[in-house]
Amino acid sequence: MRTVTMKFGGTSVGSPEAVSNAVNIVREAVEGGERVVVVLSAMSGVTDALLNSIKMAASGNKWGYLSTARKIRDLHEDTLNILLPPSRLREKTIAQIGALMDEYVEICNAINVLGEATPRIKDAIVSFGERMSIRLFAAILSHMGVNAVPYEAGEFLITDGSHQKAAPLWDETQTRIEQKLIPLLDEGITPILTGFIGKSLDGAITTLGRGGSDFSGAIFAAYTSDELVIWTDVDGVMTADPRLDNRARVLPHVSYQEVGELAFYGAKVLHPKTVQPILERGIPMRVRNTFNPTFPGTLIEENGKPSATVIKAVTSIRDVSLLTVSGKGMIGVPGIAGRTFLAAAGAGANILMISQSSSEQSFCFLVTDMTASDVKGKIEGELGAEIARRDIDRIEIQDDVVIITTVGAGMRGIPGVAGRVFGVMGAHNINVIAIAQGSSECSISFVVSEADLERAVIALHDLALESVAV
Repeated sequence: MRTVTMKFGGTSVGSPEAVSNAVNIVREAVEGGERVVVVLSAMSGVTDALLNSIKMAASGNKWGYLSTARKIRDLHEDTLNILLPPSRLREKTIAQIGALMDEYVEICNAINVLGEATPRIKDAIVSFGERMSIRLFAAILSHMGVNAVPYEAGEFLITDGSHQKAAPLWDETQTRIEQKLIPLLDEGITPILTGFIGKSLDGAITTLGRGGSDFSGAIFAAYTSDELVIWTDVDGVMTADPRLDNRARVLPHVSYQEVGELAFYGAKVLHPKTVQPILERGIPMRVRNTFNPTFPGTLIEENGKPSATVIKAVTSIRDVSLLTVSGKGMIGVPGIAGRTFLAAAGAGANILMISQSSSEQSFCFLVTDMTASDVKGKIEGELGAEIARRDIDRIEIQDDVVIITTVGAGMRGIPGVAGRVFGVMGAHNINVIAIAQGSSECSISFVVSEADLERAVIALHDLALESVAV
């Protein structure tokens, strides 16, 4: 019997109508003879509200987090009241939601007294969104006749103790899934699992980071399923951001490598880590629209399918800053770049792109806007001696820039692709500030002024549209 893991994002369970659509998708799959593992996000907006309430509690705003608790409770209760008739099942589920909200308020009260929240407490707070959504979803699915049971993912997904950015302990997780989750499927149970969260070996709730529900879905799919389906609010992986160019179309087929580049460089459909657990196992993944369930979406496989032209999609990242380290005294001095990147890591920054001049007089890299100032400070501390000797002349931040990336596995080994890309930029009088291309040759990334973003994407999108069948 075929097994499918279905992950539903926050917008897919963000309203009574959305929940109804998602529940019907699962019900139809089960009635069609498939075994289904469901992985859920919190209802849309709930995680942000929970995060904001941590700040309220720490600042002494008791009314703020109590009001948040009431609004979240009402959202879930209203959805249950709309989608379930009066019954013991409805009252039981409402009571479960209430108990979770009472627990949430108790933790906020503790934060209020202490005046601060540790990463461990923050993980506990944000977990309530998923813990409520699985109970709501399972109750409605059960009412429809499906043997659905909610489970908190920490029973199966075991992580290290790095709160807010936990990493799975793969061997332990695989063992738990094989010993505890697969037998549930064999018994005919449709498990409804929390996305985004797990547990450490000492039993503390951990989270995989924002967007980690996709990652959770892939982890469970890797050990249980024949396919992973990411249900979201768009029809699939698109050739460009439709907010920048309304000609954007859905790509019917994408390779793992291509979607990894797209995810990393700004595509909003997938969490960048999603493909990791299923890649080695060759499990295909689909991206589909909860609100348009008859549309096939995008199929993501190991090799994808060739397209008419080499560029499949254009994507971009905003809210980034370009840091440049330069100085004539850097030439031939070993370790400058390494120490710089270690300093950036010490500031908690993720480096998005790197470019270096062949003369070794300068190199630049990009980080998010929110980390740029801290990164500059750390680098100045690390390279203080070189700055004092004037081996390094300056460390500059430029924050009015964006990264644009053209993606396509067909670019590999094809001469002239970079020439076409930058020829288009030149034809539209768009200045390219920095360039990077990985050894995989699956993408070309470059930096332009934020003011040129829309013009650049639209111009390059013309190349990508040639590859999408009409």
